[in-house]
Amino acid sequence: MKKLATLISAALLTSTVSVAAQAQDTMAIVVSTLNNPFFVTMKDGAEAKAKELGYDLIVLDSQNDPSKELSNVEDLTIRGVKAILINPTDSDAVSNAIRIANRSDIPVLTLDRGASRGEVVSHIASDNVAGGEMAGKYIMEKVGEKAKVIQLEGIAGTSAARERGEGFMKAVKGSEMDLLASQPADFDRTKGLNVMENLLAANPNVQAVFAQNDEMALGALRAVQASGKDVLIVGFDGTDDGIAAVNRGKLGATIAQQPDLIGALGVETAAKVLKGEQVESSIPVPLKVVTK
Repeated sequence: MKKLATLISAALLTSTVSVAAQAQDTMAIVVSTLNNPFFVTMKDGAEAKAKELGYDLIVLDSQNDPSKELSNVEDLTIRGVKAILINPTDSDAVSNAIRIANRSDIPVLTLDRGASRGEVVSHIASDNVAGGEMAGKYIMEKVGEKAKVIQLEGIAGTSAARERGEGFMKAVKGSEMDLLASQPADFDRTKGLNVMENLLAANPNVQAVFAQNDEMALGALRAVQASGKDVLIVGFDGTDDGIAAVNRGKLGATIAQQPDLIGALGVETAAKVLKGEQVESSIPVPLKVVTK
C-alpha cells in the first residue's frame, strides 16, 4: 500500500509540474472569426512565430460573438495562460473580456482591431485611416475627381471599420467625389453581394466602390458582374482571394495589410512582455496598394 501511495503521489506531482510547465510556456490568441481568410492568415502567422520561439499557442474562435469572446477569455484565465492576444469582435464589447484578464494579471495585446477600454500592453495593427485614404485617392486617380462612389462598411463598432471609413471620408471631403451611399455589409462576402445589389438598383450611375475588406469587395464584384455595369472596385486587406481577383483584372485594387506579420508581431511582442522587456504601446504594420 505504501508503494502504491508513493506511486500515486509521484504521478500527481509529475502531473502538477507538467501543467505548471505547460502554463509557463503557453499563450493564447482569441480571434474574432476564423470564417474570414484574413484572420486565418493572422492566426497562421502567430502559430508559426510561437513555434519558432518555443511557446504553445492556444487558438480560440469567438465566431463574431462578444459573449463567446468573453467566455473564451474566462476559460483562458482558468487555464493559466501567460499572455492573451485578442482580435476583438467589437472595440467596446471586448473591454469586459480584457478586464477579466487584467484582474488575473495576464497581459493583453490587441491585434488589427483596438479596444476602447481595459488595459492593453500593446496594439499591433495597420494604419487603417491611412489605408482608407489610400483607397479614396486611388479611385480619384483612376476614375477622376468627380467620381460617383459607394462605400461598403464593415461591422459597426469595430475600430477597423471606423478608421477605414474615416480615412476614406478624408479623401472624399478633400475632393469633388460624390458619395452616393455608404452602408454596412459586416465584412461578409454574401452580405456584400446582397447590399451591393440593392445599392446598384438605387444608384445606377455609380462608377466606383470602396469596400472596407476584400470579402465585401468580392461580394460586390459578383453583384456588379451580374448587372453588366463597369464599376471600379477597391478592397482592403490583401487576402489571397482579393489579390487573385486583382491579378485577374476583376478588382481594381486592394489595400494590402500583412495579417501574417500582425500575428507574428503579436506573439513576438508578448514574448518580450513575458521577459520583462519594455514594448511600444502601438506597433504599426505597413500597408501598400496592390494593383495588377
